[in-house]
Amino acid sequence: MEDTPTAILVRQVLGAIAEFEKATIVAKLAAARKRKRIATGMKVEGRKSHIEARPDVVKLAKALARKKPKGGRLSLRAIAAELAARGFLNERGRQFNPKSVAAMLAS
Repeated sequence: MEDTPTAILVRQVLGAIAEFEKATIVAKLAAARKRKRIATGMKVEGRKSHIEARPDVVKLAKALARKKPKGGRLSLRAIAAELAARGFLNERGRQFNPKSVAAMLAS
């Protein structure tokens, strides 16, 4: 391809048009997300939290965190093991990570 002044001008103009088009699309999407967030009052973007995706698991985890036969509290690992024993596994089919259990208890 030749690098004539006309070819350079056309490339620059097309690049400017593409940049403008991308900016308008980004602005439209941002405005739509903002409208939806205001209308619903809920989170619009990102991964769903445990409380949104599986409220039953969070409820059980909180119940397990409160009870231990002789007082005290169960560890995060023990709660994860009990959830797995009751058939509640993460998205990959494995036992929950203790950090995931901590996030459930914090919500």
